[in-house]
Amino acid sequence: MTAVAAAGVALVVKGALETAGQEAGRSGWAGGARLVERIRARFRGNAEAENALDLVAGSPDDEGAQQALERQLAAHMLLDPNFETEVRRLVDEAVAAQGRSGAQISAALIKNAQVFNGKVEVQGDWKTS
Repeated sequence: MTAVAAAGVALVVKGALETAGQEAGRSGWAGGARLVERIRARFRGNAEAENALDLVAGSPDDEGAQQALERQLAAHMLLDPNFETEVRRLVDEAVAAQGRSGAQISAALIKNAQVFNGKVEVQGDWKTS
């Protein structure tokens, strides 16, 4: 659930950055925009949660705001399994749409979250210590 919340926050951040750069009209962002609207609807009436979403939308680089939004999103997902299922679906759709358009969620936005990607192949000598 935490990974889904982190990915959701990363999509909110990505959307805020793209909106600032006037790139939100790209086809890959449509799923992310639906996610943001669903989160906004779920948070409606909860001043702390609404504020966390607004802070990230206004200052997408603010790590403290991102963490607060992630906590709020995870808490709402924990309280409402249907909301969790919907967020998972919207995150998956948004990531898939971005993959088709060649865009990706920046690892710098996700930071320390666990993100599960497709198959990774390593060739050659690889040593770990």
